[in-house]
Parts: sequence; structure tokens; C-alpha cells
Amino acid sequence: MPDPSKSIYTFQFALVCLSSFLFSASFNMLIPELPAYLTAMGGAEYKGLIIALFTLTAGISRPFSGKLTDTIGRVPVMAVGSLVCFVCGFMYPLLTTVAGFLFLRLVHGFSTGFKPTATAAYVADLVPKGKWGEAMGIHGICFSTGLAIGPAIGSTITAHYSINILFYCSSLFALMSIVILANMKETLPDKARFKFSHLKINRKDIFDWAVLPAVIIIFLTYISYGAILTVISDWSGHLGTSNKGLFFMVFTLTSLLIRFVAGKASDRHGRTLILRVSLGLLALAMFLIAIASSSLMLMLASALYGVATGMLSPTATAWTADLSNPEQRGKAMATMYISLEAGIGMGALLAGWLFVDDIAMIPVTFYCCSGITMLALVYLQFFYKAKTTA
Repeated sequence: MPDPSKSIYTFQFALVCLSSFLFSASFNMLIPELPAYLTAMGGAEYKGLIIALFTLTAGISRPFSGKLTDTIGRVPVMAVGSLVCFVCGFMYPLLTTVAGFLFLRLVHGFSTGFKPTATAAYVADLVPKGKWGEAMGIHGICFSTGLAIGPAIGSTITAHYSINILFYCSSLFALMSIVILANMKETLPDKARFKFSHLKINRKDIFDWAVLPAVIIIFLTYISYGAILTVISDWSGHLGTSNKGLFFMVFTLTSLLIRFVAGKASDRHGRTLILRVSLGLLALAMFLIAIASSSLMLMLASALYGVATGMLSPTATAWTADLSNPEQRGKAMATMYISLEAGIGMGALLAGWLFVDDIAMIPVTFYCCSGITMLALVYLQFFYKAKTTA
């Protein structure tokens, strides 16, 4: 067990943070350009599937990644996630039909099904429980920095070169993430050699009921993110924002700033208090996005969304670790990410179903997201009964 008196800022923690930054940038730099890319191929009606298919396979792979994380080790599972990103970046320019593109989105989803699950367990292994919130916050800063610069870099590369060059750059970032993983020490004490029998999943491997409260909150709140990924580029353009990645940059920068204190605050004041505040801010941000009438107003709403998610994400991840059993930490994190991807996928499908290239339906989409977020706050306030002081 890690020494509670030691700092979280070790060489291994720095490596996992850097690897996550590169991984996040790798697949997020594609997001702003994919809707237009799919439309150019004649698949405008499938925009909602860009994110939904990605999250579908991510969710399906979670039970496998959780079991493998608890058996063969954290580092190999992280490497699989980065490897998928590396391969898919080279495949997009080759599969240029709508069907080929949608197939790749399915395959690409395996990356986030593996890498974040093992990473969360790895971080929890490295630091003491009393500093989980702080560690998840700092790691989240690195992951979100990739989220922030990825879309802006992606739009810039596409504007000055081509989308195929963008795909190759995505592969390069993933490759650098793999190189870093090769220098990381395994934290699972009794890891086993991989066997195909490890891929056999039964019902008890799929869901960790101990973390159900965190699952409910995460599912309901990430519906908003799925909607944002699907339609915010169109909404930004409608309101006069020239760079489709600017919304992502603004909300991620504010998310980065708040993460410096949010995780540590949840360690000191409790997870549920910070979650209540973040849920209220998130519902308000969705409402403000819906009523935005200018690019400036949209960016202000984006900043508030970043504050809300910057508080929510590390707190919810640390809360999941609190609720989990140490021997099943991989399964617990996999369960959390299943709910996250299910929320994103549901939000993407909802937005795609409502939108269908009718800009007047985008405000309706975000009104719905605001209401769904309020449901999470109601659950936490009136239905959740804490079994511990966490």
C-alpha cells in the first residue's frame, strides 16, 4: 500500500499522466471534423452514430478490460487501448465509404474501453485513499488537456493540410502514448499471464453493484456530453464561431483550472457535497447553451460547463474508488465507464434523433439535457443513502 505521508507526484504518476494526455489528444482531435467528413461521404443522417458507435464498443469491452486489469495487469490493458487508436488512425483514409467509416468508429471505441479503465485502477494503486480525489483531479487535468488541444489542433490541421493528415497525426499521438507505457512499472501484485480463458465473461464480471450510486450519477450527467459531441459544432457555426474546436477548448480550460482544487476539496469535504454543487452548475450550463444567441454567450456557457465537469469528473471517479472493493478495482472502474459510455451514447442518439440538420431543434436538445441532469441531483439529494462518510 502507498504511504499516506508521501506526495502523489512521483515519476510513475507523471508517466501515466503524460500517456493519458497523448491518448486523449489522439482520439479527441478527430471529433470536430468527423461530422463534416461523414456528411461529405453522403452519411449526414448517421451523425448521431459517430459517437454512439464509438461508445457502444467501449461499453461492450469494459467487462473484458475490467477483468483483464485485475488479472494480467494494468499496463498491458492500457497498451491495448493506445494500440487501437494507433491502428485506426491509419485505417480511416483507407475505408472511405459510409459503411467503412461506421465500422471503424465501432473498432475505435475499443480504445476507450481499455485505456481509461486500467488507468483509473493504476492511479488508485499508486496513491493512498486519502488522496484519491487529488490524484484523480491532477490526472484529469492531463487527460482534459488532451481534450482541450486535440479538437483545436484537429481543426487547424484539416484547414491547412487535409483530414487524412489529421488521421495520421492521431496515430502518431497514440504511438507516443504506447512508448511511454513501455517504461511504466506494473502495480498489480499477483498478475497472471494472459490466457484466452480470461476473455470468458460471466454475469458477475459485468457489473459491480457496490458502485451503483456512482453509476447512476455518471450515466445521467454524461448524456449531456454525448449531445455536445454530436451537435455543438453545428450550434457553434450557427452562432458565428469560426473554429469548431473553440467550444471544446474553452470548457476544457476552465475544467483544468477547477480540477486543481476540486479533487482535493472532495477529499476534505466529502464526495456528495461537491457532486451536488457540480450537478447544479451542469444543469444551468445546459440551459445557457440552449438559450445562447451569440458566440460570446455560448463560450460563457462553455466555461460554466467546464467548471461543472471539472468538479464532477475527479469526484465521481474517486467516489467509485471509495465504494469499490480493492480486489475488484478494475471491475469497479469498468462498471463506472460502462455507465459513462452508456450516457454519452444515449446523449448522442438523443441529439441525433432530435437534430437531423434542423438547427431549431438544438435548443430543445439542451433543455432535455438540463432536465436529465436535474434528475441526477434529485437522486443524490433525496434517494441516495450513504453507507460511509465518503
